[in-house]
Amino acid sequence: MMPSENEYQSDKEPFIEIDPTGRYGRYNELLGCGAVKKVYRAFDQEKGIEVAWNQVKLRNFTNDPAMIERLYSEVRLLRSLTNKNIITLYNVWRDAEHSTLNFITEVCTSGNLREYRKKHKHVSMKALKKWSKQILEGLEYLHTHEPCVIHRDLNCSNVFINGNVGQVKIGDLGLAAIVGKNHSAHSVLGTPEFMAPELYEEDYTEMVDIYSFGMCVLEMVTLEIPYSECDNVAKIYKKVSSGVRPQALNKIKDPEVRAFVDKCLAQPRARPSATELLKDAFFNAIEDDDNDQDV
Repeated sequence: MMPSENEYQSDKEPFIEIDPTGRYGRYNELLGCGAVKKVYRAFDQEKGIEVAWNQVKLRNFTNDPAMIERLYSEVRLLRSLTNKNIITLYNVWRDAEHSTLNFITEVCTSGNLREYRKKHKHVSMKALKKWSKQILEGLEYLHTHEPCVIHRDLNCSNVFINGNVGQVKIGDLGLAAIVGKNHSAHSVLGTPEFMAPELYEEDYTEMVDIYSFGMCVLEMVTLEIPYSECDNVAKIYKKVSSGVRPQALNKIKDPEVRAFVDKCLAQPRARPSATELLKDAFFNAIEDDDNDQDV
């Protein structure tokens, strides 16, 4: 006797959706939600690993072809990047029937760095330096890529971590700009608290990512989002554009850490590149297991 449809169903994974190849299945569990896309937990049946299913509802942008083009650019860009500190893209397709753009990326076991750091309040300075160094290695790869890639929206909520091995990866390249030879870009995008002053002036280089990286280090060390003393975006903009530093900087007691963050927040021409920062004395002691201090 043939098994019934219900018996077949009981053997299947509880997928809400399956990709056109039948390889990837999406669960109903939401991992994250942004302005443009939703990210769901999913499973790669071929490799037997969990993945992230990113879904963008294109009907939200029917009157904004530029946004749709930018989304496709993100996906095309992601496919061309291979670096251990950048989230890997596995597959992409457009679902015309449901008007969605879907792409499968690797998933990090412990979520984003902001939530992870909040959950683990006592972390050694050495560990924070190791995370910081990996973010810089990802940025160095983007900035020295041909063409040069500027992330433009680097912050602790779109840096992801595999906590079991302390591996950090940059994700959410949705606002990235491929800028080519002249290394300058012209549009205002990003997360206000992490945006370099020159971003607002719409004339900037990859050095805006170094500024944002400095703000990430500041948040990791102080457990405080920069400019949290401001209650709206206009106040943040006013402080950033007039060169007023976030109050959280005053919470950094270690002069070495403060000096490193200050370097990242310097004027654009004075800011070191990711390659230069990786050679900074700040990272000299991270292989030394002695004298670990909690922050």
